[in-house]
Amino acid sequence: MSLPKVVTHQDRLLTVNINGVPEFPGSEPGSTIIPLFLDRENGIWVLYGKFEPGTQLPPHFHTGTVHFFTTKGQWNYVEYPDDPQTAGSYLYEPGGSVHSFSVPADAKESAEGFMVVYGANIIFKDGKFDSIRDASAIEAGILAAAERAGMPIPNYIRPAGGAKFSND
Repeated sequence: MSLPKVVTHQDRLLTVNINGVPEFPGSEPGSTIIPLFLDRENGIWVLYGKFEPGTQLPPHFHTGTVHFFTTKGQWNYVEYPDDPQTAGSYLYEPGGSVHSFSVPADAKESAEGFMVVYGANIIFKDGKFDSIRDASAIEAGILAAAERAGMPIPNYIRPAGGAKFSND
């Protein structure tokens, strides 16, 4: 059997190293994100997140699935206090799930992880709808933060009629 015919030509690999990309403010105090892949058209977002001790995200509803791999520290969902996620944990969240991310206030280190999210997070505060966080909202926030800081557009992968880097 011979190799398959090349369908998509690549002049270079599309790769992002989290150590070479600036961090941006997350949706809540104590959180920062590094964009890796933001696909507005298909509603897929891939981020590396960092969460300081005591950080808590508001309750949110997932319209699609989530894959989260914890690389450092410990965190849990407020709704599932007996299931802490620690470095090396892989978590799958089905679409339709609702929960509140939390890092214990007495944690000795920040929690960090890599997430692949399909769809949107519908955010609630004080029991009422607050906002929608999806690939478009995340990208808009990152671009605005970069502009405010006088930084160039960060380098992340953004498919738009074919995969490319954001600053190509």
